[in-house]
Amino acid sequence: MSEQPLDPFAIPEFPPATRQIYVNRTLNLRGIKAIGYDMDYTLVHYNAKEWEDRAFWYVQQRLLDQGWPVGDLKFDHDAIIRGLIIDTELGNLLKVNRFGYVKKARHGTRLLDFGGQRKVYSREVVDLADARYVFLNTFFSVSEAHMYALLVDMLDRGELPGVSTYGELYKMVRKSLDAAHMEGQLKADIVADPARYVLFDPDTPRTLMDQKEAGKKVLLITNSWWTFTRQMMTLCFDPYMPAGTTWRDLFDLIIVAANKPAFFVDRSQLFEVINDDEMLRPTGLPLEPGKIYFGGNASLVERSLGISGSDILYVGDHVYGDVHVSKSIRRWRTGLIVRELEEELDGLEQFGEGQVRLTALMEEKVRREYRMSHLRLNRQRFANGHVQYNVDLAAFDAELARLRDDIVSIDDQIRPLAVASQAVSNPTWGMLMRAGNDKSYFARQLERHADIYMSRVSNFLFETPYVYLRSHRGSLPHDSGAMLNPYNTD
Repeated sequence: MSEQPLDPFAIPEFPPATRQIYVNRTLNLRGIKAIGYDMDYTLVHYNAKEWEDRAFWYVQQRLLDQGWPVGDLKFDHDAIIRGLIIDTELGNLLKVNRFGYVKKARHGTRLLDFGGQRKVYSREVVDLADARYVFLNTFFSVSEAHMYALLVDMLDRGELPGVSTYGELYKMVRKSLDAAHMEGQLKADIVADPARYVLFDPDTPRTLMDQKEAGKKVLLITNSWWTFTRQMMTLCFDPYMPAGTTWRDLFDLIIVAANKPAFFVDRSQLFEVINDDEMLRPTGLPLEPGKIYFGGNASLVERSLGISGSDILYVGDHVYGDVHVSKSIRRWRTGLIVRELEEELDGLEQFGEGQVRLTALMEEKVRREYRMSHLRLNRQRFANGHVQYNVDLAAFDAELARLRDDIVSIDDQIRPLAVASQAVSNPTWGMLMRAGNDKSYFARQLERHADIYMSRVSNFLFETPYVYLRSHRGSLPHDSGAMLNPYNTD
């Protein structure tokens, strides 16, 4: 029996929450003339747990070579999440809300209790302009931060030679990890065992092909050098490309060793990569499809393409290096890849009934507190002779005591639900986008600098190159005023 022809008018179902594109600022993709992509953790995704475990091991080996007693240290992937901030002056890891206030703190691996945290940070507003703070922008930061936390514990016990401050300690860890990356050890391991380290997404090549065929210029701008870029793109793209084509056919421009974020600011020299041994020769405009370029800068890209500013969308995974600078300096439109969204949204869905119950209990607590506050005020006025009631003070005290008992009972029910809601994605630090009931510092950075965000590039496949991505009406605290009416029992 012959195959039935496809229905040309059939469209796919709307994607699940985990595969949608989320919009901070309205973006008409039809008006975008060029789309640039980062590679690592953007076009190519890695098993972060395996990658960071290996990165931790390399740092550990370098410290062992220097005589540090770190052989028994173990990497714990759940100990750190992206979006935390290291206080290198005090040896602390911080979860910070959008205003810069510390909501949770850990000294080394020891969680500070409320009193200890308040003593240190009650008057402190975290500002990344201060060199003491290091923002964990990407997955590459996870192993570094965990090693640092473990070494803070050892430094406090007097077990580390030749280092006396938490700041010096951080520099040692940073130097060791940078060396592992620079010498290509980690990347060699990934290429040798891609099944262990790489997460393949067959939909990504199709996504870029659709964009290119829709008339967009498709660009690859990565900090990785040519050898690693060629190896990873071949592994992750070529098995899913049409016969007779390779990943290179998807791109109008390929730039490696871009040195972002400086790429968006500086006027660095441009070279052409003339062979797979990465031999280089100086070159200039125009930039030609099919050639591989090394270094250069965003100004050259704009001049070569004849487009600039909001006609270009750049998509990456690094809040500062990919989206902050490209937006603030070049005025490009920006997209951020946040792979953790899938896990967090799945967790929130599973916690759905718990969240409904938690919300109802919080509203009930608000009603009780509202009543209690007014009764206290009435008692105060009555006790001071400002008003007269046909009851005595004891009646007020009895009712206030009953309300306190009710609130304590509600708190007992809220507490485990609140803990469970915060631990949806990580038992220690909670969700990437939340700090308590507020937005996290990471969420605020994303909100400020990324026009759109999504869990992976192939989410574009659901929306097509012709989509008009509209931002939702911005929420303000007073939007929920009616819902917070303490007398509203609906």
